[in-house]
Amino acid sequence: MTTLVKWTPFGDLDLVDRRMRQMLEDFGVTGARLPTSDVMETPEELVVKLDVPGFDEKDLTLEVSDHKLAVRGERSEEQAETDARVYVRERLNAQFERIFVLPAEVDTNKVAATLSKGVLEVHVPK
Repeated sequence: MTTLVKWTPFGDLDLVDRRMRQMLEDFGVTGARLPTSDVMETPEELVVKLDVPGFDEKDLTLEVSDHKLAVRGERSEEQAETDARVYVRERLNAQFERIFVLPAEVDTNKVAATLSKGVLEVHVPK
């Protein structure tokens, strides 16, 4: 079954953002890190998986409104040694936000999530 999804220009901006970040990383310039994600659809549900190592359940919030799933994470930053030089900083920032547009046929009132081994898995039934 084919699903029609209303096109929004902001959805395409996410793709442009990811490509720009990759280009900047290729030049050795990096910006804020976002958790990597996989989005899958089955006949029964939509599943979103995010890699959030180092974040506890209490550090993560989910919000669904207007058929958009917002995943936010915030944790206290580690205090760096005052005399230590940082050569590489690749771990996720202390704060992040990812927003996913949900198809019209999902039931946004029955969202369920689990966190296991640094992977947040969000299930949205149809």
